[in-house]
Amino acid sequence: MAERTKQEQDVVTNLVDAGCDNELIDQFIDLLKNGKKEAGLSLLAKHRRYLLDCYHADQKKIDCLDYLLYQMNRNQ
Repeated sequence: MAERTKQEQDVVTNLVDAGCDNELIDQFIDLLKNGKKEAGLSLLAKHRRYLLDCYHADQKKIDCLDYLLYQMNRNQ
């Protein structure tokens, strides 16, 4: 694989911090290098939706636990 520029490495670092895997990162960088910025942005938007869905699923689990804790504390 070719050496990445400082700017590309900064983008990669941000994508890693955002939970992107190596495959998604490579796809995104390739799209940008090939002048397909809109496709790259679409790829990131798709990943964002995935992360948001995971967040909402986890929030629902937390809400269920909170309700159980509330009920158990109320019935002591």
